[in-house]
This record gives sequence, structure tokens and C-alpha cells, in this order.
Amino acid sequence: MSQKETSSFTLDPLVDVLAELRGPNGCPWDKLQTHSSLRRYLLEEVYETLEAIDEKNVDHLREELGDLLLQIVFHARVAEENGYFTMQDVVNDITAKMVRRHPHVFQSADRETVGDTLATWEELKAKEKGHERTSILDGISPGLPALLRAQKLQEKASKVGFDWPSEEGVWAKFYEEIDEFKQEIFKKDIEKAEEEGGDVLFSLINLFKWYKIVGENALHRTNTKFIRRFSYVEKKVQQSGNKWEDFTLKELDEFWEAAKVEL
Repeated sequence: MSQKETSSFTLDPLVDVLAELRGPNGCPWDKLQTHSSLRRYLLEEVYETLEAIDEKNVDHLREELGDLLLQIVFHARVAEENGYFTMQDVVNDITAKMVRRHPHVFQSADRETVGDTLATWEELKAKEKGHERTSILDGISPGLPALLRAQKLQEKASKVGFDWPSEEGVWAKFYEEIDEFKQEIFKKDIEKAEEEGGDVLFSLINLFKWYKIVGENALHRTNTKFIRRFSYVEKKVQQSGNKWEDFTLKELDEFWEAAKVEL
């Protein structure tokens, strides 16, 4: 869809609702919220949006994108009340940033390959105010989920050549870390085992990177799959009229295998 064909829309209704909720006659709960208190809700909405994407459920995705947008507008409203910035500032800033970081689209620069585009993006980003870098690993938020942060750290290092030259080396490192983890478990050194277990995860994330797999997404999908299948097992236990302890692990595993077929 070209720019001319894009349907127009406005955020004004949602902005106005937040202004009313935060106003003198608004909702007591909404008026108490701050950037810090809203943090958990923003994170929750991000993950619920990811769940809708994994489900490939367009209606659910539409709903969750709305919930996510609500959080963005909420934060902008809190900022506006404190005289920091407005929702329009947020829209203007990100629009200008996208134009600035895509000179191959919005300026007369030659069209670039995907690799060149990513390199240009990082170069332009590093020059922007507030994005100055003293280290290659700067700019990766410590607040990210650990798996996602590990992937971003490795991607940054890989861009300057600090990576295995082939996937064979990555596989070898992964198995090496598993062996070291098993050794510490055998020694019953739990503190060291935790460290080595982290190395296993870190090397697995690097392996994922070689196959264009995002570890955070992969684990999120597996968590969702586990909930779905375990719920099936739970339902079968309830339907039987017996208690969990009345079943052997083999019997429960048969329910699990049936869940894999049916769900």
C-alpha cells in the first residue's frame, strides 16, 4: 500500500479518554499511576501481543495491539502532565527517526542490500544524541529478558567479527558447555553449576542466532505449548474422578502423548 493509499486515522479519541481518566473527575486508580507503576502493565501487554502473534489470531492481535497502544498513550499522558513531552512529540520523533535512518528510501542515496541497510542503521543510530557509544555493547538495556539480552549482546559482538567462523564451532562450543555443566553437577557444586548452566544457555542462544531463531520467541512458544498440553492432562485427570497421586507417571505421560496428537 502506497503512502497515498494509506487510510488516515487519529489517536485523538484515545488521547482524550486518557486525559479524562486522569482529570479532576477521572478514575482514582488511573490518576495515581506513574511511569514506574505502569511498567509491569507495559511488559505484560508486550507478552500478550506476542502470544497473539504466535496464535496467528488476527482478532486477538488487534485487541492486544490496542492494549499495548493504551500503555504508550498512558505514559505520554503522564509525561505531558509533568511538562516533559506529548503524544504528538512521540509520533513526530519516531517518524523523523525512521526517515533519518532510511536515507536509501527517503533521500537520493542508492538502494542498499539488507546487510548494508543494517550497517547504515547502526552507524546513524550511533551518531544520534543520546545514543553515543563508548563500548560496542552499549545500548543494550539491562532490563531486557535475559535470553533476549544474550542474543543482542552476541549480535553486537558478531558485527565486529567476534564470533565463530562457521556453525561447526558453535555446535562444538555448545556441547563443551554441556559437558562442563554436567561436571559441576557431578561435583554437587551448585553455585558453579549455575554459572556453567548460564554458559549452556548463552552458547545455545549463539547457536540459535546462526539459524535466525530468536531464543526469547522460541521459549515463549514452548511455554505456551506446555500450558496447552498440561491443561489437557489436567482435564483428563479431573474427568477420571481420581487424584493426581492415583496415576503413575507412565499413565500421565500417555495423556501427554495424546495431547501432542490432539492439540
